[in-house]
Amino acid sequence: MNTAYLLLGSNMNHRELMLTKAKQMISGRIGTISGFSSIYETEPWGFEAKELFLNQVVMTETSMAPVELLTTIHSIEEFLGRRNINSTSYASRPIDIDILFYNNHILNLAGLIIPHPGIQDRKFTLLPLSELDDKYIHPIHKKTVGKLLDECNDKSLYIRRLIST
Repeated sequence: MNTAYLLLGSNMNHRELMLTKAKQMISGRIGTISGFSSIYETEPWGFEAKELFLNQVVMTETSMAPVELLTTIHSIEEFLGRRNINSTSYASRPIDIDILFYNNHILNLAGLIIPHPGIQDRKFTLLPLSELDDKYIHPIHKKTVGKLLDECNDKSLYIRRLIST
């Protein structure tokens, strides 16, 4: 069995409901969700939008290989209304699911980089990830998630924790 940490994000279409539906589909199609963080409300990162994001990190146990996991994630995103899944530009979206970590693997494939290359630069990722497992050691940076959060230079102005669901 493999452990994958996934970041969920939504700033469209009943944001909390989108996270709930994504977790249900992850549980039904990918594997058991063995842990999850609180939900954090955050400002958009890398682009401007009126709508704030809701973000949450889930830990799942899966028998899927990384590429199969990514393909399944894309089908979940598409089912929940996401378009332009392979776009490299940032935009508002009903759901976004990123693979943060997959075991301690380091992969650099076309369309799939694990660990996710932006983890250390993004508070909206590090805060919920740290809540879930601040002792997890990033396989490239060789630092705990808690240490990466302490060192993060992200100056996001609006990040708050909501009641966990």
